[in-house]
Formats: sequence, C-alpha cells, structure tokens
Amino acid sequence: MIPFNIPTGLIIMLIFVVLLLTNIFKILREYERGIVFRLGRLIPVKGPGIIILIPLIDKLVKVDLRTITFDVPSQDIITKDNISVKVNAVVYFRVIDPAKAITAVEDFHYATSQISQTTLRSILGQSSLDELLSKRDDVNAQLQKIIDEQTEPWGIKVTSVEVKNVDLPSEMMRAIAKQAEAERERRAKVIHAEGEFQASQKLAEAAHILGKEPTAIQLRFLQTLTEVSTEKNSTIIFPIPVDLIEMFIKRDK
Repeated sequence: MIPFNIPTGLIIMLIFVVLLLTNIFKILREYERGIVFRLGRLIPVKGPGIIILIPLIDKLVKVDLRTITFDVPSQDIITKDNISVKVNAVVYFRVIDPAKAITAVEDFHYATSQISQTTLRSILGQSSLDELLSKRDDVNAQLQKIIDEQTEPWGIKVTSVEVKNVDLPSEMMRAIAKQAEAERERRAKVIHAEGEFQASQKLAEAAHILGKEPTAIQLRFLQTLTEVSTEKNSTIIFPIPVDLIEMFIKRDK
C-alpha cells in the first residue's frame, strides 16, 4: 500500500469550506419562515426553501407558523359570588407576522402564556359560578377576544381558548348536588300538578256531557261492571243506581 499523506492545512481548509457552506445555505420548511438580521438590521422575511446568508454578517432566526397549543396551568380564582375554584384552560395560537413576533416582543411563547394566565384570572373572577358552568361557550369567546386583542401587536393570532376543568371544593359539590335534587323534585311536583289539572278538566268535560244524556250514565256504569268482571274477583260489591230501579218503584205504587 502506498500511504497518502494529506497535509494538515488541507484538512483544516476542507473543514472550513464545509462549515462555510453550511452557514451560507439554509433550508426552511414549508411551515417555517426566516427572520434575517444583516448587521443588526431586519431585512425582508425569507422562506420557505433555500436561502442564502452572508457568513458573519447575517443572523437567522427561524419562526414556526403552525398552530401552537399552550396548556394554561390551574389558576386559583374567586368568582363573582365569592366561591374559590381552580380552573385550567388551553390556548391555541399561531404566528401571522414573523417579523413582529421576533422584534416586538422578547419571547412570544412566554409572553402569550403569561397574558393568557392573567386574562383567565381576570375574566373568570368577574363571572359567577353558574355562568362559569352553564355558559362555557360565552366565557371561552370572551377570553379568546381579549387575549387576541392583547397579542395582536406581537403578530400573534389567538384562534381559540377553551376552559378545560373547573375544580370545585367538596362542600360546594355537595351543595350543587342538593340543589340539583331539589330542582328535580320541584319539576316532578309541577308535572304531577299539571297532570291533575288536566285530568280535572277532562273529568269536568265528561261530567258535563254525561249530564246532558241520563242514559249515558247507565251505559258507563254497565261498562265499568264489564271491566271489573274481567279481574276474576270472587266477590263484587257495587252500588245500584236509583235510575235502574226507579221503574220498579213506580210500578209498586
């Protein structure tokens, strides 16, 4: 074998060329944009695809344009009706202006998370517990609108805010259970009363119709006897209307 002696200077130069090429050519994905600072000054946004940088002069900052999901930690909140609850939420946002997201705020991820937490405490503190539990969509829409207005100068668009969990104290859960039980009993009593009222109306109408035709009462009485006889009772005691024996009384006289 013939040994190849590669000069050390050549190796160093090859390494330098490779590093230089990697710093000159950058590839940005479809969902990425490049913020380039040339000698500290911002130049137009680059990407996607291959971009060319000037080594030692240009500095590249990549920005992801995909929707980012941020989980807001549980916040201790006192509602409008002085009830202490723990609420957590999830915020969906994305960058719509990469240049503002880098130049207008130091760290847009951290800034958006902090504004989401403070807004969550502020807005939910102005709502009662019933509104928080029953009007969740309205609360979510209000949170989304306020957070979006505050992050708009940073080039951030908040697409959705969802309140995930509302943790109630055990005492409050028992009180809500009692309230729900009382509400169900109230509805049952109201339905029963409405049924009695409707039945009384129908009975009054039936009595009015039967009163016009005396023979109808007798036919109804015979029908009732027929229904009773189907029960196969050993002894049946029933009253006899005077109308049935009236003819016999008149005959004896």
